[in-house]
Amino acid sequence: MADIMAMQYGHYLAIQKRRLTVMIERCCAFTGHRPRKFPWGDNETDARCIALKKALAEEIAKLVDAGYTDFLSGMAEGTDAWAALAVLALKKENPALKLHCILPCEGQADGWSVSAQELYSSILEQADEVVYVSQEYHDGCMLERNRYLVDHAACLLAVYNGEWRGGTAMTVRYARKLNRDVHIIDPVSCAVM
Repeated sequence: MADIMAMQYGHYLAIQKRRLTVMIERCCAFTGHRPRKFPWGDNETDARCIALKKALAEEIAKLVDAGYTDFLSGMAEGTDAWAALAVLALKKENPALKLHCILPCEGQADGWSVSAQELYSSILEQADEVVYVSQEYHDGCMLERNRYLVDHAACLLAVYNGEWRGGTAMTVRYARKLNRDVHIIDPVSCAVM
């Protein structure tokens, strides 16, 4: 049993030692709200949700046209997953694009619905790289993941409703503090700022 645990921890350390080998200047990270923060909640068939996903995909396509080739997703439900799916769709036409999934810890999706877990696993299987910021959940691992995203990207694309509290708000503030190029999509109007 100790040998198995040592091998798992050794595998974890190998993953931790792997760093993104991309030029930060060509890298864009995503942040945004989870479904409960949207007026439509989990109803992805709502016209407003469909419009937001379209606006998100269009903004990512513009970033590709501007020279961004590597995209970082924290893989939370909602915005992160939708952005990752948009990158994977664009990758079919442009195989030079890379999706890097930056996870706060192992088991991030354990408490999610079966369909959300299946989508999560499917995206991870198609990703070019998966990085675990922490081996297991602890207070602060989500914040560490968000900082990792900003630290490794020149641009942050956020679906953000403007509220002061929460992970998305803190990530946007951190990106601005580091003078990153920040693009914000309002989740209701779909306006890009």
